[in-house]
Amino acid sequence: MKVNLNGQKLALAFLLASLVAGSSAVAQTTGKPLYLDYKQPVEARVKDLISRMTLEEKAEYLNHVGPDIPRFGIKSDKWNQSLHGVVWNRPTTMFPVSIAMAATWDPKLVFTETSAISDEARAIYNGWHNDPDFQGEKKGLIYRSPVINISRNPYWGRINECFGEDPYLDGRIGVAHVKGLQGNDPHYLKLVSTLKHYAVNNVETDRTSRSATVSERMLHEFWLPHFKDCIMEGGAQSVMASYNAINGVPNNINHLMLTDILKNSWGFKGFVVSDLGGVNTMVNGHEKGQMSYEEAVAQSINAGCDFSDKEFMQYIPVAVNKGLLTMDKLDESLGRVMRDRFLLGEFDPQDRVPYSKIPMTVIGSQEHIALALKAAQEAMVLLTNKNHILPLDKNKIKTIAVIGPHANMFTAGGYSGKPINAVNPMQGIKNRMAPGTEIIYAAGAEITPRRNGPAFDKAAELQKAVDAAKKADVAILYIGTTLNVEAEGKDRTSLGLPGNQEELVKAVLAVNPRTIVVLMNAGPLTIPYVKENAPAILEAWWPGEQGGNAIADALFGNINPGGKMPLTVYASEAQVPSQDEYDVTKGFTYMYINGAPLFPFGHGLSYTTFAYSNLKLSAKKIKINDDITVSVDVKNTGKMAGDEVVQLYMHDVKPSLKRPMKELRGFERVTLAPGETKTIKMNIPNSRLAFYDEKIHNFRVEAEPIDVMVGSSSADIRLKSQFSVVN
Repeated sequence: MKVNLNGQKLALAFLLASLVAGSSAVAQTTGKPLYLDYKQPVEARVKDLISRMTLEEKAEYLNHVGPDIPRFGIKSDKWNQSLHGVVWNRPTTMFPVSIAMAATWDPKLVFTETSAISDEARAIYNGWHNDPDFQGEKKGLIYRSPVINISRNPYWGRINECFGEDPYLDGRIGVAHVKGLQGNDPHYLKLVSTLKHYAVNNVETDRTSRSATVSERMLHEFWLPHFKDCIMEGGAQSVMASYNAINGVPNNINHLMLTDILKNSWGFKGFVVSDLGGVNTMVNGHEKGQMSYEEAVAQSINAGCDFSDKEFMQYIPVAVNKGLLTMDKLDESLGRVMRDRFLLGEFDPQDRVPYSKIPMTVIGSQEHIALALKAAQEAMVLLTNKNHILPLDKNKIKTIAVIGPHANMFTAGGYSGKPINAVNPMQGIKNRMAPGTEIIYAAGAEITPRRNGPAFDKAAELQKAVDAAKKADVAILYIGTTLNVEAEGKDRTSLGLPGNQEELVKAVLAVNPRTIVVLMNAGPLTIPYVKENAPAILEAWWPGEQGGNAIADALFGNINPGGKMPLTVYASEAQVPSQDEYDVTKGFTYMYINGAPLFPFGHGLSYTTFAYSNLKLSAKKIKINDDITVSVDVKNTGKMAGDEVVQLYMHDVKPSLKRPMKELRGFERVTLAPGETKTIKMNIPNSRLAFYDEKIHNFRVEAEPIDVMVGSSSADIRLKSQFSVVN
C-alpha cells in the first residue's frame, strides 16, 4: 500500500494550526488573556503579551531598572548580584570569592554552592510574594553572575571575581556555577544566570573606551571557549556585553559577537544585556560625541543587545519613529527578555512553580554555613611547607603571635552582600586553638594608608610585631591585598606586596624562624623573598564568612589542604607582557610563559603524598574525528587522608602553528584515605583536540602525534604517554 506522506504532513499542519487557533479562542472566550494561560506554549504566550503592549511600554520593559507595568502585572527587573552569595540589604550566606572557588578545582562543590545561593535568592523572592509585611529589599530573579573572564592580565583588578587563567578550567567551573543558579527543573528556571563580561575583558584602565586587538584565532581559541561551554552546555540564559571594543568595534554594538557568534553559531536563546551605562559609553566613551543616543540605542539592538538602562526606555520610541529601529527587531529583543521571565514562572500561579516553596529559613541556615566552611576549606592552597612545619600541633603550642594587617580584619571581596557571621583570621585561631593557649596580636604593617582616623605609625607597629614574634612559639603572618588595591575600576600597579608588608615579613622571620605566612589576596603576588625564606606559605584568598575557621583548620591539620592554583604566579614583573598585548602566545599564562614561574598553574601541596601509576590510553592511534579516553591510578602513600587534583595536559608535538607547551584537557578532584587507590578515567572529546584555523574559519584536528601528561600540577608531571591522530 502506498502512503501519501505529503498529505499526512499537510493534515498534521492543519491540525496543529487548528489547535493553536482553538486555544486562542478559548482564552478569549474565558476572559483570560492567552499570556496568562500556563497551559499554552511559552512562545505563544510571549507573542500574545507583546501584541498588547504599546511602544512606550516595550521601551519601559527593556530598561532593567524601569518602572513596573501594572496593567500586565510586570515588576521591574532591578539589578541583582550573586557572585559568592546573594547581595541583599540583609545578611545572606557569604561563600569564598570566585577565584577561591576556582582553586577548589571541584565543579560538584561549585554546583552545590550556587544551588544554595539560588535557594536564598528564591527565598527572598518568595518572601515578598507571600508576606504583605515583608521586610527587606525586594529582589527579582535575574542575577548578574558568574564572571567568566580570563585572568590573562595578572594586574587586572577583578581577578577576585573570576575563575582563573585557563579557558578549560573556567568553563568547567562556569558550567557548574550556571547550572546551580538556574536549577534543573524541566519547565522552570530557578534564576537567570548572566555571563559577564562578553568578551575579551580584563583591563580596568580606560575600560569604557578601550579596544582589544585580537586575532580571529586567538578570539576563538582562548577568549571564547568558556563562554561557549557555559551557553551550549550550561544553558546560561543571559550574557552581558562588556564595555570594551574588539578590534575597534564596541561590544555593545558588535554584531559579530552578539549575533553572528553568540546567537547564530552557538544557538543562544536568551538575551544580551549591556553593562551598566553601556549605551552611554557608546556616546561619551568609544564614539566621543560622534553618535547620538537614539543611534546608539538602535545600533545596540540591531547588533543583538536586547536589554539595557534608562537610555533604552527614553530613546527606543525616538529610534523607532526616526526609522532607525524596526518594530520587528524591537519585538525580537523584547521576546528574548520576556521568554526568560515566563520561564521563571513570573506569569504563572506560584503554586505551580516548584521553587516557590523555598522558605526564608534557608538564608543563613546551618546547612549553608557548613557549606561555606567546606568551600573555604577546599580553597586552601598549600604553596610551600619546608621540613613539614605544617600542620601545627596545637597541643604543643603555648603562645601564638597573630600578626599582619589581615589578622584582625574581614575582607569580603567584590559584589559581596552582608555576611551572617563573619569569622576573621584571629577569631578562627581562637575558635580552633587548644584551651589555655595565649595569643599575642600585632597589625605590624598596613596595606594602604588609612582614609580616616590617626595615621598608622609604621615604625611603632612594626616593633610591636617583632616583640610579639619573639615571645611566641609560632608566628602566623596574615598578609595580602584588599579592594583598595585590586577591585573593579582599579588595576594593580605592582604584583608585589603593597604597603610595608614585605618589611614586616623580613622583620618577623628574623626573630622567629617558626613563622607561617598566610596570603589573603585575589590576583597573583610575586613574592620571591617570602617563598625563599618563609618555612610555609598558605594561600587563603578572601575565603568568605567562614574563612577564619577554614584557615585555622588548615594550619592545625583539622583538614588537609587540597586546593590548586587556578592561575600562574609570575617570578617577576619583567616576565609579564604588556596588558595591551592580547595574543597570549607572547608569554601569558602557563601555556606560553617565558621562563619558570614562582608558583605554576595547578600547583598545591598536601600533608600526605600521592603516587601515580598505570597510565593507559584507549588507543595509540585515533582518526581525526575520534575521542580518546585516559585512565590513571592514584594512591595515597602517606599517613593522612587528603584530596588530590589529578590533572591531564596535552601537547601537540608537530603543530603547524604555535601551540601551548601544555594545555589542560581534564581534571578530577579525588579524596583518598591512607593506602587507598582510585582509578581516574577522563574522556577527551574530539573537540578538545582541535585548534582554530583562520583559513577555514573553524576548528580542526591536525594529523600528528599528541603528548599526554598526567600529574599534580602543570609543572609536576608524573606520567607521560603519546598517541597519534591519523587521517
